[in-house]
Amino acid sequence: MKTWREMRGFPLAIRLLLINQLGVNTGFYLLIPYLATHLGEDLGMSAAVVGIVLGVRNLSQQGLFIVGGSAADRLGARGVIIAGCALRTAGFALFALGDGLPVLLAASVLSGLAGALFNPAVRAYLAQEAGDRKAEAFALFNVFATTGALIGPLLGSALLLVDFRLSALTAAAIFAVLTVAQALVLPAREVPPAGGSVLGDWREVLGNRTFLAFSLAMVGMFTMENQLYLLLPDGARRATGWDGAAGLVFLVGTAANLALQLRITRALKERGSRARWIGGGLALMGLAFLPPLLTAAGSGAPDGTTAAALALLPVLGGALLLYLGAMIAQPFVMELIPAFGRAELTGTYFGIFYVVSGVAAALGNTAVGWAMDAGDHGGAAWLPWLCCAGFGLASAAGVAWLHRLRALPAPPAPVPVPATA
Repeated sequence: MKTWREMRGFPLAIRLLLINQLGVNTGFYLLIPYLATHLGEDLGMSAAVVGIVLGVRNLSQQGLFIVGGSAADRLGARGVIIAGCALRTAGFALFALGDGLPVLLAASVLSGLAGALFNPAVRAYLAQEAGDRKAEAFALFNVFATTGALIGPLLGSALLLVDFRLSALTAAAIFAVLTVAQALVLPAREVPPAGGSVLGDWREVLGNRTFLAFSLAMVGMFTMENQLYLLLPDGARRATGWDGAAGLVFLVGTAANLALQLRITRALKERGSRARWIGGGLALMGLAFLPPLLTAAGSGAPDGTTAAALALLPVLGGALLLYLGAMIAQPFVMELIPAFGRAELTGTYFGIFYVVSGVAAALGNTAVGWAMDAGDHGGAAWLPWLCCAGFGLASAAGVAWLHRLRALPAPPAPVPVPATA
């Protein structure tokens, strides 16, 4: 209830974008986690072809974030958000209607391009509309995104009992509804005339060395967040011998997010610098991998329900700490990004931030995957957990270093509200 009351305190545009993010993550996680299984088992594609289809989708999104950010700055975030959701509708519908490789590749490109368009545009619009309440707005954004990431897989697993195509069409329908809602309700904003060229904008942002250093320091955050879908679920399954244990990781995180995100952001906003809380959150995210590490060397799944529950506790404890660290750091990261440059380039800054950190995080995930394989083959089950802890602490150290150099921008002071008679 407190979340809804807080949400009503924001303008209509922000309220719609929060609902939009709930729908975006619900539709995305309803389909994408099950796409590889559909391609391999239902369509009989080889692992190499499955990898190509999934890789094209990821490359289309990660590589084109900069295009979506620039489009938001020059054409207006509203139109780019609507176009992105419309493209995602078409892409997910193609996954349902086509079985041939050309159709599936087209669906991957469309769905990836869609994310590249609306992800930076939504964040740019949110940052511009929230004023001096950016941290609270992005905290709410995180709550709705996390909730959608829980609802999506649950709904997807139920629909898969019928057919994958039903899942894909349902996801497409969700994005179609979002597209119409944004076209009808999302307020249009005048876009100031853009000076110079798009390439000039890119050169300006890429020439901001402090911003690039900050983006690279966030590699740990993205790499560790991705372990919610790789290492932590795998650890939960190994600890208990039960596939359903992976779902408890998301349940714990979503419950904590709903209960604590706004309280944490509001409590920390006026206490100390943003860099301190970003660094502290990243450090906590790294430390979150130590409790599972302590039990990773166990010999197989335990016998009995009580033993399985006890073995699961360190993994769930680590997941909770990881979510808490993200709740501390992420709203302030999102709040800080627009402060690195001109307001007219907010979308470009978000776009390049996601390109830099996304590519680097992909390399980080590769390292974690290598550590998982090496740990399995070498009897060092603790290795991937230690690797993730190292990512978190290194990222925290990077932010602390930038803070010590006084390189990070300070958030703008709140504008006082004039008294009324």
